[in-house]
Amino acid sequence: MTTTPRSPRLLLLSTALLAVAGVALLGLPHSHQEPPDPAPSPSASASATADPSPAASRHPAGGTTVSTASSTTSAVSTPSVLESALPPHGEGVAGDKAIQRSLQAAWPADLPAADERELLTAGRALLRADATGIGRAKWPAVFPDAGQEVAPAFATARFRVQAAIARRDGSPDKAVVHLVWAGMDRGGTFTDLRITDWHFTRTTAKKGATTWTPQPRP
Repeated sequence: MTTTPRSPRLLLLSTALLAVAGVALLGLPHSHQEPPDPAPSPSASASATADPSPAASRHPAGGTTVSTASSTTSAVSTPSVLESALPPHGEGVAGDKAIQRSLQAAWPADLPAADERELLTAGRALLRADATGIGRAKWPAVFPDAGQEVAPAFATARFRVQAAIARRDGSPDKAVVHLVWAGMDRGGTFTDLRITDWHFTRTTAKKGATTWTPQPRP
């Protein structure tokens, strides 16, 4: 078997192309490519989920409602930066400060201090009333069934507000209270990192006094 000798012109052309390619590669800036982030573990994905309780169901407004009580949790309005910064489920009271810092970082303060204090007090009380049934009679417009015997969705003993902030809601006369909380439902399942939003509007009396009024759930 014989082989055909290569043309000197072809060899020169190949050598020239290889030389040009080598120069081009040497002239390119060297970049250090970071390795891709590892895929999140199942436990990390679960910690970013708002409410794993089977008693809850989503509604289009971005909240989660409990079938035995008024709606108590919502997660759609919460930025992903908050969810990624939350401590893992089951952290207990030790993780509450981290949750509070995450809320404050996600929503910078934009309300007067007096308004924020009033809204936080009302938001915490509304959440407790919604989850445990305690104090519903104070807000008949929000809880029209306050005079009826309604079994609370959550036990008072294990109920805890983990963090809360109050911020404007699109205009100076509207506000929203974001709360993160923990509780044990009637089935005995304890879950934390539940997220609830309560919306308020500011009304002005004839004498000039203003007050924040909670809005009923849709």
